[in-house]
Amino acid sequence: MADTSKKDQANAQFKKLQRTEDGKKAMTEYQVEQVAARAQLERLKALRVARDLAAANAPAAPATIKPAAAPKTAAAKNKARPAKPAVLVGPADTQQGDGQAG
Repeated sequence: MADTSKKDQANAQFKKLQRTEDGKKAMTEYQVEQVAARAQLERLKALRVARDLAAANAPAAPATIKPAAAPKTAAAKNKARPAKPAVLVGPADTQQGDGQAG
């Protein structure tokens, strides 16, 4: 029985050391990732600032002004309108009588 309790104590101590080492590795990995993320943010911020400065120092493009359109003439207005369809008048429309066909 004494052998099993010593084995259990040794296993418990080994597991405790293993957890401690895993925790140290995890913390180191976390810190490395944080440093990399900060470096990436610094790089992107520098690029953004450079872009903004370049845009601020660039000469502004001259505003283009459209000339005012001339008012349309009556002929131009008529061209734009579609032609009215022709109305056909047949014999039934021309009969004036008692109102009965045939």
